[in-house]
Amino acid sequence: MSFRPSPTSPGITLARLLLASVFVVMGAWRLWRAWQGVPTSGATLSFSAAELVLGLLVAYGWKLRATALLAAALMAVDAILSHAFWSLPEPARSAQLLHFMKNANIVGGFLLLALTAPARRR
Repeated sequence: MSFRPSPTSPGITLARLLLASVFVVMGAWRLWRAWQGVPTSGATLSFSAAELVLGLLVAYGWKLRATALLAAALMAVDAILSHAFWSLPEPARSAQLLHFMKNANIVGGFLLLALTAPARRR
């Protein structure tokens, strides 16, 4: 006998909202800072907009398998491009390794969410 919690159970919903909150908060924060005049590259603006939209879609539960997989891919790319600990000397290496591993854990959460999501939202 296996246990498969309902996608609408309080625990699964809380986990989904916590994962989505990283994307919603950070995407909105970077876009807001750009709007305030902080110099921001076009790539960062695009990434932040995608992050915000994906976070909102995951929070809502819309096409959860696809949106969670896209969020995992986006976070993996961010980890590799933004936290290249392997190319840095100490103590920066240790700090970036921590950030890289946090991102890797978030990727794992999104993958788990995608793999356990129902086939479609009804």
